Amino acid sequence: MMDQPSALELVTAVREFIEKHAMPELQGRTAFHARVAANALAIVARELEGGPASNAEEAERLRKLLGRDGTLNELNRELCRRIRTNEIAVDDPALARHLTQMTLAKVAIDQPNYSGLVHSPHHPRK
Repeated sequence: MMDQPSALELVTAVREFIEKHAMPELQGRTAFHARVAANALAIVARELEGGPASNAEEAERLRKLLGRDGTLNELNRELCRRIRTNEIAVDDPALARHLTQMTLAKVAIDQPNYSGLVHSPHHPRK
């Protein structure tokens, strides 16, 4: 296993190269695709940085909501099953809190400057 550079450092270095060196030299469609690539790398970097903690928080909320243990994937499948079978009502306040927090955490990784996220009283970074 390689210790240095980390995946985050590699992704950040490539994104910075695209933004600082490649994009100023590009035009039109190629410049657009370079911006898309740099944005995709920024999302990957945020996922590497905050994804594990976000997933752990989501799993913990699901454990409390469902009253059982399991992997994040297992817990999400169980949540879906319980909603589908009406074991958890779609208007359950605990479900609403969980879904709100989960959505905000995902938006924080994908679109951290989204105005709805920035102004939310439930913003994950507030």
